[in-house]
Amino acid sequence: MKKNQADELTAEKQLRAFYNNDFIRVYQAYSDTIADSALAHGTFVSPPFSMTRMTWIKPSFLWMMYRSGWGKKDPNQHRILAIDLTHDGFKQILNQGILSHHRHSGAEEAEWQSQIKASDVVIQWDPERDIRLNKLDHRTIQIGLRNQAVADYCQKWIVNITDVTELAAKIHELVESERINEALALLPEERVYDI
Repeated sequence: MKKNQADELTAEKQLRAFYNNDFIRVYQAYSDTIADSALAHGTFVSPPFSMTRMTWIKPSFLWMMYRSGWGKKDPNQHRILAIDLTHDGFKQILNQGILSHHRHSGAEEAEWQSQIKASDVVIQWDPERDIRLNKLDHRTIQIGLRNQAVADYCQKWIVNITDVTELAAKIHELVESERINEALALLPEERVYDI
């Protein structure tokens, strides 16, 4: 099966990521100020990073490209960072998560709303994207962190940060030139991540 290509065997919701025995990779997009600070410190520090706002992490490289428009949509999101997290930290994040959308009624709805407001981790499933950023039939996870989860993310779970802005630009250039196979070959190899 080709990297990031949908087929009939892909589950509707499946966590896929680039990972090895030491870490799992997620992506975020930031301004030069935040990106430069994070790269210099090996983590996010405040200031310029806000510890009081929800921050969203995405294991899917192509979903990050969609969200940031290949780093061209917004000057405050034009630097693409690959953040490597400990497996233990990532699993703690998932264990704390509450789904952002859920079908409840009555008392169940009120209880879910209360849980979502109290949770430091919000999980959302959005349509995965192909190399041209078109929607695929399956979904990819993005995870919102706030409060203590942001502090733990920055202080305990990050093991490395890499600037992949140039890689994103190169892949985008190849896609724009219809050199799709070359673009696909540069994508991070994302595999199913078992939890």
